[in-house]
Amino acid sequence: MKHLIVLAVAVFTLVSISPVQGQETADREAVRQAVLDYVEGIYNVEPTRVERSVHPKLAKIGFYRGPNDPAFRAGSNMTFEQLVELSKNWNKAGKLRKDAPKEVTIYDVLDQTATVKLVAEWGIDFMHLAKFDGKWMIINVLWQSPKK
Repeated sequence: MKHLIVLAVAVFTLVSISPVQGQETADREAVRQAVLDYVEGIYNVEPTRVERSVHPKLAKIGFYRGPNDPAFRAGSNMTFEQLVELSKNWNKAGKLRKDAPKEVTIYDVLDQTATVKLVAEWGIDFMHLAKFDGKWMIINVLWQSPKK
C-alpha cells in the first residue's frame, strides 16, 4: 500500500510540474535559437536571421581594442538597422574560419526576460533578450573584443 501511495504522489508531482518544465525548456531553446540566429546570421551573411532575432529597438555598444592598441576604447552605439547592414557585409568575402566560435551560455530565463553570454569571433557579447508577443528577441548587447 505504501508503494502505491508513493507512486501516486510521484505521478501527481510529475504531471503537475511537467507543463511548467516543458515551457521552461521551450523558452531556453527559443532563447538559444535567437542567439544562434544572430551570430550565424552575421557569420553566414544571412541578414534575415538577424532581423528575426533582434528587436528593432536594439541597444548595442562595445569596447574594442585593435591588435596594437594598448587600451580598449568604447565604440559607438549600434542600431538595429546598422546591425542588419553589418550582417550583409561582415563575412561577405567568406574569410571567416569554419570553426569560428559560437558558444552560447544561458545564465537565466524568466517569463519575459533572459540573460546570455555569446563567445564569437569578434569577442564576447553579453545579451539581454525579452519575449515580445511570444517571441524571444535580443534587445541589448554589451560586447568586448577578445583579451590579448
